[in-house]
Amino acid sequence: MAGLRERARRAVQAELAAVALELFTERGFDEVTVDDIARAAGVSKRSFFRYFPAKEDAVFGGVQVMGDDIAEQLAARPADERPWDSLHAVLREWVARIDAESRATLRLIERTPSLRARFQHKREEVRSRIAESLAARTGLDPFTVDLLTAAAGAAVDCASREWLRTGSDGDHMRLVDAAFTRLRPSCAGT
Repeated sequence: MAGLRERARRAVQAELAAVALELFTERGFDEVTVDDIARAAGVSKRSFFRYFPAKEDAVFGGVQVMGDDIAEQLAARPADERPWDSLHAVLREWVARIDAESRATLRLIERTPSLRARFQHKREEVRSRIAESLAARTGLDPFTVDLLTAAAGAAVDCASREWLRTGSDGDHMRLVDAAFTRLRPSCAGT
């Protein structure tokens, strides 16, 4: 569990990210400056850079926090639960939490090349954190852990792309469940 100071830092970081996303969505990523974000959030530009090394990182401010939270939740899953089922349960919960804001964020990322590149980097960092947590919880070998976390990420990504592609209010969770069901490992230990 994160300490009080870390939770406070995460809360400020999440608030700055929310302000930045709102501005990016309204005006477009390239039209918003760090000064604009800092002013709207009521902080100095210097304070902004304490939480984010670059403007692009504000889009993904919640990603690191989310990765840490997913890793903590994964570690807390029942010891006898199969790793794939643990990944499905935890990631499904997170998809449900972010559905409301994710469509606008994903569209912003898709239409901004610098954000697409940064998104891939951030996702790899998060996947590594989740893999560490899964390995510690299960004792599985690194290859199996890497395979499971990559497959789980692919399941969420494909479900999200289909959700965006349909442009409807389709059931994102149904797509996530379908992806995890189709990719369910056939090996007994996973």
